[in-house]
Amino acid sequence: MKNAVTIVLLICFALFHFGYYAVYFSASISIENRWDEQIYGDQTLQMEERVLEIPLQAPYMANQEEFQATNTGFEKDGKYYRAIKQRYQNDTLQVVYVPDTARKNLDSAVKRWISTLVEDQLPQDQDAKQLGMLFAKDYIPSQATTFDGLARHGYEFKKGFIFSSYLSPYFTIDSPPPQFG
Repeated sequence: MKNAVTIVLLICFALFHFGYYAVYFSASISIENRWDEQIYGDQTLQMEERVLEIPLQAPYMANQEEFQATNTGFEKDGKYYRAIKQRYQNDTLQVVYVPDTARKNLDSAVKRWISTLVEDQLPQDQDAKQLGMLFAKDYIPSQATTFDGLARHGYEFKKGFIFSSYLSPYFTIDSPPPQFG
């Protein structure tokens, strides 16, 4: 009996402190399934579509006449979008995307939930805040130490987009290879 009560209390404790992880992952899977049904199903999307053109020079890539369906979420300028179609045309990857309001709502709801949990644990009076700041000041180093041994000078790290490639690995080439001589 004691073991059963202990396990139930442990589960309640875990759900209270880590339940937002379960909610976030289950809701994000639900959002992905909904997008899959909308994009790959027979439904037509009634959203504002925008086109993003990404210069991409890939050797021997054939131009695509039609857009192919894709389902890729990405963040641009702090807003969430969903790529629904793409094609490769004249050394440019053309991506049709729509706003992903469900992902934005999910992230804001989970952030609010976490902030309310953390807010309850913080002291509310001014003296306790000052004591916490003095306590932290004693244990946090005043100068940040940096190690530049692994720094790469001359390289710039950029975030990029990863989109799915062609649906078929056997794509056609519209022109023959160049002839020399």
